[in-house]
Amino acid sequence: MHNDDEYDHDPTAGMDPRMLSAFIDDELPQGERAPVRERLAQDPDAASRVAAYRAQKAALQALCALPARADAPVVVLRVRVPWWRRVGVAACWLVAGAGLALALGPMAPRFIGGGSEPMAFAQRADVAYAVYTPERRHPVEVAASEEEHLITWLSKRLDRPLSVPSLQEYGYTLVGGRLLPGEAGPAAQFMYENQTGERLTLYVTGTPKGETAFRLFRDGNRRTFYWVSDQMGYALSGPISEGKLRTIALEVCSELGGRPESWR
Repeated sequence: MHNDDEYDHDPTAGMDPRMLSAFIDDELPQGERAPVRERLAQDPDAASRVAAYRAQKAALQALCALPARADAPVVVLRVRVPWWRRVGVAACWLVAGAGLALALGPMAPRFIGGGSEPMAFAQRADVAYAVYTPERRHPVEVAASEEEHLITWLSKRLDRPLSVPSLQEYGYTLVGGRLLPGEAGPAAQFMYENQTGERLTLYVTGTPKGETAFRLFRDGNRRTFYWVSDQMGYALSGPISEGKLRTIALEVCSELGGRPESWR
């Protein structure tokens, strides 16, 4: 029998959180950085976790376009402008905005399959893929060696019986899984890996919306096929070719009780 709390152990827990945060953000004075580096040199697990935090921070900055530094000055100007001039400026910005949208359109994440935008859980799945798949030592909370416990734990947290599809046919084995925050409740992420180290993730969460057609969301070289079935949202993410990922996603959908026949 396992205790879920054992998976929440943080090897850096004994360190001052404020000092550790300042160290990760490169805000500690040089004289105070040496003791932290010495402590990390003596604790490989803590050093690995700090590296993981830095990788996650970098990934979130890239995904959310966060500034690299937080010390940039913010200047607020209040200027009284006649109403007729404000109307003219607004019109100019509207035209400029339309031109900018046309120019940047090819660079924006692409959504294919109808509708105005991808469902929120598909975007969350894409971000979770970008944050966790680069991890080498801590990619999951519970490893595949404890698959039975993993399924029981996540099923309990999502309040829904879960199963982990096998992707052995496509050369991917289960690495493990983790619990994530969803849009309106908990979500689960299962991670798979092939012999070359390439990874796929399956994101699962509850959703009140009804069944939707099979859809694709793209962000850079990452692709996410997602669908909703029986008030559950599923998203399979990876960097492989669209055709191959679609084939795997349709198989996963069918194995999890979906009806992908009309989407092929």
